[in-house]
Amino acid sequence: MKKGNKYGIHRVIEPLGVLPQPANKIDNNMDEIYDNEILIDVQTLNIDSASFTQIEEQAGGDKEKIAQIMLDIVAKQGKHRNPVTGSGGMLLGTVEKIGDALKGKTDLKVGDKIATLVSLSLTPLRIDKIKEIRPDIDQVDINGKAILFESGIYAKIPKDMPETLALSALDVAGAPAQTAKLVKPGDTVLIIGAGGKSGMLCCYEAKKRAGVTGTVIGLCHSEKSTKRLQELNLCDYVFAADATQPVPILEKLEEITKGQLCDVTINNVNITDTEMISILATKDNGIVYFFSMATSFTKAALGAEGVGKDVNMIVGNGYTKGHAEITLQILRESEVLRKVFTELYA
Repeated sequence: MKKGNKYGIHRVIEPLGVLPQPANKIDNNMDEIYDNEILIDVQTLNIDSASFTQIEEQAGGDKEKIAQIMLDIVAKQGKHRNPVTGSGGMLLGTVEKIGDALKGKTDLKVGDKIATLVSLSLTPLRIDKIKEIRPDIDQVDINGKAILFESGIYAKIPKDMPETLALSALDVAGAPAQTAKLVKPGDTVLIIGAGGKSGMLCCYEAKKRAGVTGTVIGLCHSEKSTKRLQELNLCDYVFAADATQPVPILEKLEEITKGQLCDVTINNVNITDTEMISILATKDNGIVYFFSMATSFTKAALGAEGVGKDVNMIVGNGYTKGHAEITLQILRESEVLRKVFTELYA
């Protein structure tokens, strides 16, 4: 077997010298793997929410056009990195082959079912056939292969829950895990996009960490998601509003917090132009965590400057230590959340 680079630079075709994620094209030839790679027989792609929303809008909701757009992306780049959003997603599959250099150094074995916890935007991917598209949960079943690099992280699919349930939660594992790190007892926390997949998990974790002295506020978009979140009883306040219109939301938050605003704001939405409400809602020296891949960090930085806000803004790193375990544990701890996730995603 050929010797590979830990970070997968050996797969980069253009431009040479960069890492696989920013590369315009990578090698997705699966006939021969390098000595430090893991070959995966892919079952399902869980497309990043911002990416799938953009593709679906571009295709006008037509599944055949969605499939063609995805095939074109992979044919051009050797991976699934949305050229508009820059984001990817993750996958579910079975370990087919392990490179010689990794044998004895990984807990994986051939036949293990895993979810990759690195983005499809850097993962060598070959799609042989798109079998089914499930737009309501951003999942696409395929026949295909993928490569996990030596530096790549993954989670074995647990035995105590359905594969699609675990996949849907692991796709957004970074958000609730980062929430667990950021929220302290007594904090006032705003979750934007609280009625979505990552939002509901963040609400649970924020409530757990803020405790009885804290306040969790859930901002939803639709009446349906608002009602669902209210019934889950994960927040102290839940309301629906258009997050791209910051002024009325700010007035509502000032009323709820008696002018104090929020210690921590978590942005989980999959649409653009929600940076300003995230910033305005947060008190000076507070924290804004942009988990959303639809975020423009230029708009966020210049917007905060423009309104004179001294807030700590965190880029939505989808990885933090223990994020898979934390997220799956939420579904084990919360019977109501698991029920909702099973109905929506499994």
